[in-house]
Amino acid sequence: MRKVALALPAWAWLVVFFVVPIGVVVWYSFGYKPSIFATNANDKLSFDRYIEALSPTFFATFQNTLWVGIAGTVLCLLIGAPVAYWIAIKCAPSRRSLMLVLVMVPFWTNFLVRTIGWQIILAPEGWFSHALQAIGVIPGPLNLLNSRGAVLLGVVYNYLPLMILPLFVAFDRVSGPLREASKDLGANSWTTFLRITVPLAQPGIIAGVLLVYIPLMGDYITATVLGGAKGNMVGQIVASQFQTAQNWALGSAMAVLLILIIGLSIAVAAGLIWLISLPIRRRNSLVLGEA
Repeated sequence: MRKVALALPAWAWLVVFFVVPIGVVVWYSFGYKPSIFATNANDKLSFDRYIEALSPTFFATFQNTLWVGIAGTVLCLLIGAPVAYWIAIKCAPSRRSLMLVLVMVPFWTNFLVRTIGWQIILAPEGWFSHALQAIGVIPGPLNLLNSRGAVLLGVVYNYLPLMILPLFVAFDRVSGPLREASKDLGANSWTTFLRITVPLAQPGIIAGVLLVYIPLMGDYITATVLGGAKGNMVGQIVASQFQTAQNWALGSAMAVLLILIIGLSIAVAAGLIWLISLPIRRRNSLVLGEA
């Protein structure tokens, strides 16, 4: 009974700040906008807002959001894994704290301010564009701002620390004697990394991917500041439906669809990883059985 009592504050927090808000959004999604001066009405429930949210006008935005989410998460993993591995294993212990502080430095600045900083850097008439033209890298002004590429660059920069930190913890927990034993048995550094370090660090890798992918899919600040019309994301349209169009029903339907897309994509990725790793698990089980 005491264990249940200790868990009550956490359950209350989860219900009040997660279950109830999600329930309200789902309820609003079945309503409609009754007039130009009203935001929502639920006297007539229907799935019309979901059909409207999946119309060709908005479906392209859902596709763009999914592309940016997957590409941004993969890039954060490809960039963050070597950095976290170097800090956890190759870097001198006396310097690890400094390296982690440098990773955390971007979080000391407001998210919006950091994104606006990239808007200044990527501006066609900005200093970075002039520098590239001066050294002959590009023939004319930099044409990257207000594009999907700019959004991808912004989300990788903003969310990369969320990938590095859990990966660092995961790699740091892989004991040195296990890696040394692998090398003593004839495995090279690459084999040791793939067959010892990565499997043991798998929980941290999964945590890093989820910490980046889930908030990235709902990000609208980066898309608003760096994307323009070509870099629209669902979070940006959801915000506009609530704040500008005052169509809470349509905005709620889009938010629910975004949640479903995130959950479905994570489930598909987990299934693919399970299928890919199935032969490896069977081989390991056979080896252990023979031993």
